[in-house]
Amino acid sequence: MVIKIYRFLSGFQPSTVLIFGYLLLVFTGMILLSLPFAQKGNINVLDNLFIVTSAASTTGLATISVSDNYTFFGQLIVISLIQVGGIGYMSIASFIIVGGKKKLSQLSARLLKTEFDLSEQYDVRNFVKIVMWFSLIIELVGAAILYFIFASNAVENPVWNAIFHSISAYCTAGFSLFNTGFEQYAGHAGLNFTIGFLSLAGCIGFIVFADLYQKIARGSEHITFTSKIILRFTFWILFVATFILFISESTWSAEPTETQWLLSFFQVMTSVTTVGFNTIPIGDLSNASLFFLVIMMLSGASPAGTGGGIKSTTITAMFAITRCTLRGQHDVVFMGVRIPTLRLRMAVANFFFYFGIVGIGIFLLLLTEHGNPYALIFEAISALGTVGLSMGATSSLSVMGKIIVVLLMFLGRIGALTFGLALLNEDEPGDDETKEEDIAL
Repeated sequence: MVIKIYRFLSGFQPSTVLIFGYLLLVFTGMILLSLPFAQKGNINVLDNLFIVTSAASTTGLATISVSDNYTFFGQLIVISLIQVGGIGYMSIASFIIVGGKKKLSQLSARLLKTEFDLSEQYDVRNFVKIVMWFSLIIELVGAAILYFIFASNAVENPVWNAIFHSISAYCTAGFSLFNTGFEQYAGHAGLNFTIGFLSLAGCIGFIVFADLYQKIARGSEHITFTSKIILRFTFWILFVATFILFISESTWSAEPTETQWLLSFFQVMTSVTTVGFNTIPIGDLSNASLFFLVIMMLSGASPAGTGGGIKSTTITAMFAITRCTLRGQHDVVFMGVRIPTLRLRMAVANFFFYFGIVGIGIFLLLLTEHGNPYALIFEAISALGTVGLSMGATSSLSVMGKIIVVLLMFLGRIGALTFGLALLNEDEPGDDETKEEDIAL
């Protein structure tokens, strides 16, 4: 039976198989969350589907409260979906296979390389081990710190809350067992930086983990070009965007200066990493700040990570293309490295396909819903970017509105370009002639 399934799946392109896999994940989660002992009351099917898709896509948008409507078993299903959706079901399955000293199949290796956009330079077995062990260590450290924070603040069930929020933060899911998110910790530096650390660790991606491991443990002379782009982009966008929000937002002007910096940092961090937590009601921000956060949500996290959005490397590639075009240069060069033509084409395709999907999503929400248009636009961008921030539109969505947001969240998890390849392309793209650097765009 297993052999027949393997042969059947081998006939499809990796992008198509990945979509099937996440559909199966959502379907399985839907069945489990619909069990009577997973719920505290009667929850309708659509709300269950919404929560399951949001968890599996690590988005964080919710039509109902997770803590108020689901039992411990239901919450365990939600956080399990977040873990599998964040790290990737292929990573977990492959780690089990590798742990059993078995060889990864060709299909498994192709799926992993497609899901994480890996070049031939990476040993898939080692990459999977690094992903799993780094993830486990970071989540355990995060849970330990959060436990002391929650325990010192007399939070009920501090152990479970610490584990749940650590996984949710690292997988950039934004699901919380607190109905107001982290608003009660707006001025708590320890919690702000702990959640920030976990979210940024998930945001920068597993390629950076693998490179840093090679450099530290095996004495590699340098990290790859992709990792350099990711680290520089993440640092500068956090630094500059935090400063801009600090000087432009007047909502928290009455707060102490250090609290204003924390609020500015956290709201930028939560948008860029696409984690979706908040320390203030997002709808209370000024229109300028909301528009600024939309730009941050669109740019998104980094490839081969737990976050969503267009991705930092795609934004960098578009910038490099524009700069080199204006300078009249034939080759597209960034940081002294010529970017392969195929990678540029993939970045451009991802950029425009992403905006095409979000444009359709916004149009459909504006067509079916009658709420605040700006809140609906914010909702669509947050859903496709798997961010989870909301101006309050989620709870008032109609049946059709919920279905549209569910589709956007699902497409955001598998990736706009992956969906496009599965939909339009018979052959998966391969590396072109430039092999000097591992460039994932």
